[in-house]
Amino acid sequence: MPAISPRHLCSIAAALALTLTAPATTAVADSPDSAALREVLFVGNNWDGTADVIRSTGDFAKIGRINVIPDKEERLVEINADPIKWIYFMAIRNSVGEGHDQFVDDMYSTPDGRSMVVSRPSFADVVSIDLATGDINWRFPVSGYRSDHMAVSPDGTRVAVSASTSNTVHVLDIDTGEQVGSFATGDKPHENVFSRDGKYIWNMAIGDVNTALDEPWLDWTKGDRRITVVDATTFEQVKVIDMRARLDAIGLDDHSDAVRPAAFSPDESKLYFQVSFFNGFFEYDVASDKITRTKTLPENPDTSEDRTTWVNDSRHHGITMKPDGTKLCIAGTMDDYATVVDRATLQEGPLVPVSKPYWSTVSGDGKSCVVSESGADQVTAIDFATGRKTVSVPVGDHPQRVRLAQVPADWTGPSAS
Repeated sequence: MPAISPRHLCSIAAALALTLTAPATTAVADSPDSAALREVLFVGNNWDGTADVIRSTGDFAKIGRINVIPDKEERLVEINADPIKWIYFMAIRNSVGEGHDQFVDDMYSTPDGRSMVVSRPSFADVVSIDLATGDINWRFPVSGYRSDHMAVSPDGTRVAVSASTSNTVHVLDIDTGEQVGSFATGDKPHENVFSRDGKYIWNMAIGDVNTALDEPWLDWTKGDRRITVVDATTFEQVKVIDMRARLDAIGLDDHSDAVRPAAFSPDESKLYFQVSFFNGFFEYDVASDKITRTKTLPENPDTSEDRTTWVNDSRHHGITMKPDGTKLCIAGTMDDYATVVDRATLQEGPLVPVSKPYWSTVSGDGKSCVVSESGADQVTAIDFATGRKTVSVPVGDHPQRVRLAQVPADWTGPSAS
């Protein structure tokens, strides 16, 4: 990539600041069939191989359940016939899977609400599942041996998926599963974010989170961790952000630079992000390319200080923002709590006890934060106004990602096929 002058870098940052946002779901509501659709939340039960569909507001009651691995036997035959695939399959089970297969990482609905698109880490693929029948519409095997986080373009036509072991992001046509482009990332690509206008994709690479080399002085062994920004049409690299230099500049050279979940402010000028091993988050100003604030959240005294016991180098994993930009909601994964944080003051609210919260998102009406309790097999809603829990709903085994979605208004689950 040719050298970029400081003046040009500032121009790029300014342009991106005008376009960045969290992955959009509003494109679905603008579809011709939107009147016949119902907004819901998809909850991916990673160890189950299922996705629960629950109401997006109110009591968050369960509506239906989808089997996301209807082809399980076929996939296992394929894996067992290939020694390399089998080795990776078992490695995923015994490392990032904590002794379990990872059958669903991320999920989105198609614009017409008729299908769910799912990344399946242990099967190293993405599939589209017909919500009426439960059948697979298409399957895309990713490069390498594991699929991970996804994002959908604002118009709902494309889905980007991280291929963890090949350091690649694939961008697919959401209706056909055909690849429309791909780009290289840092080590172990993780979160993906489309800009509001669909012109850019941001990818956060988290490095090697499954090694036991977890002491701060061994941070350099974790690989190439960086944010890669690309043009979503040409897939050419626009910008690379390595938080190492930004952390060092504020005296935090003992902190990891592996950017985990992140959320953009409504005016798209600030990025709030978590990093490995840290009980807190950072505020990053896109235009100035600097970390502007640091928030350290309380430690749970019952949490082990042995960093090798923290799942996949996480301490806190899950961050979302109230639509008006006034509050953040943080999942304190290894500290077994979630909390609402005032964005202006960075003062946290009550620490709501939850069991290994793995993700946080916003309810359909924007009034609640919804966290997945992977340690209790439920999702819990927390009121943004009070910071207090309102309801918990049982789901499947080890819920992780939770996403707003759309299904047909009268949908209650797939028919028997």
